[in-house]
Amino acid sequence: MSTAGHCCHASKQPDNRIPPINRRLAIMGSIFIGVFLLSFLPAFEALNQSMLDYLRIVWWAVLIGLVLGGIIDYFVPDGFVVRALGKRSKVTLINAVIAGFLMSACSHGILAIAIQLYKKGASVPAVITFLLASPWANLPMTVLLFGFFGWKAVLIVGGAMLIALITGLVFTVLDELNLIEGPAKDVETENVSWDRLKNLKPRESLKGVVAGSVSLANMVLWWILIGILAASLIGAYVPAHWFMEYLGPDFTGMLITLLFATVIEVCSEGSSPIAFEIFNKTAALGNPFIFLMAGVATDYTEIGLLWTNIGRRTAIWLPVVTVPQILIFATLLNHYAS
Repeated sequence: MSTAGHCCHASKQPDNRIPPINRRLAIMGSIFIGVFLLSFLPAFEALNQSMLDYLRIVWWAVLIGLVLGGIIDYFVPDGFVVRALGKRSKVTLINAVIAGFLMSACSHGILAIAIQLYKKGASVPAVITFLLASPWANLPMTVLLFGFFGWKAVLIVGGAMLIALITGLVFTVLDELNLIEGPAKDVETENVSWDRLKNLKPRESLKGVVAGSVSLANMVLWWILIGILAASLIGAYVPAHWFMEYLGPDFTGMLITLLFATVIEVCSEGSSPIAFEIFNKTAALGNPFIFLMAGVATDYTEIGLLWTNIGRRTAIWLPVVTVPQILIFATLLNHYAS
């Protein structure tokens, strides 16, 4: 059983009871608001512009993710999630990739949905596969990437899906060896009831969805605020020419790209123009692939969320399993597709 299961259940409230904001979110939210207000001083004009730019990019995605998470929490039966995403099988991983592809939210919106799926009984391999496939292989991003990279976007999207599936298979083996956490709860797969949809009560349903969304925000939003604040500081005070100069197609450049992606990744739609600019400056397709994909696999907000909501073993294994794949695939892209 998951060592993080108690965490998820601890935050679970009755259907119509909206939980209060927890201490971590209150502290981080206060710090974020304080820095944001401070940025309106003339001396911090660059930081203010950077924070506003990032907030414009991510606010809707985070909001959609929290609302969808609340809807999933209230309406979707646990048994249905377990039936689709809870088994140890290749079909489950394919279901997770398809679900990720159909989601129209960026990485931080997807984080909220993924944690909610885990709470409902999805297996860890399915959650990890869903996370890796969603931000860069989802339908809106596919269109956007084709606009930037032309036919080479097929390689980026296909690479994201391939790494998501391989990682899911590796995590399945780790799960069988009991080297990662289990599901948040054990649910009988045949116990699927859609009574809340059949007997819809608008007022009660709205309260239930809001309660689920607030409960989810308590788990994920404070990490997201940390990510936005760090990325805003980098955007404001790190010169643009710096990463264009040092993120070259050699192994050192790829490692620097990996490190940079770990810190700067905030939202897929916002990071894709930066990735395209890297491609323009370096003429290497592998480096923007690292920037896009490694930002999901090594982003500290994502690892932190996995650590606190699923468990430390899952959080540690994510970069261990994915980073070598990303570097190998990026090297192939630099040599054969640039």
